[in-house]
Amino acid sequence: MILRQILRLSSLFRSAVSIHVRRNIGLSAIVFNKTKELDPVQKLFLDKIREYNTKSKQAGGPVDAGPDFQKDMNESLARLQRAYGEGDLTKFPEFKFEEPKFEETLK
Repeated sequence: MILRQILRLSSLFRSAVSIHVRRNIGLSAIVFNKTKELDPVQKLFLDKIREYNTKSKQAGGPVDAGPDFQKDMNESLARLQRAYGEGDLTKFPEFKFEEPKFEETLK
């Protein structure tokens, strides 16, 4: 009887320890991945994104866009303004929604 209780407690203890160890291994894997060096393809991709970001900040707009791009952009904006009316088409429109008025009806 005592042997059964000891074996049952030992199995519970083993399962609790295994869950704890699995969680710690999972967390340590995440920590090691963040400190680990990226593979060459990921590093190249991130470098190109950072390079484009700095170039676009310096240029104040799209990178390596020539006069043809600006001409097409202006023509498209003019066409859209003729079709949809006035306003600044380079900004997202602001919507204002009013709360519906509900009335209570007594039965």
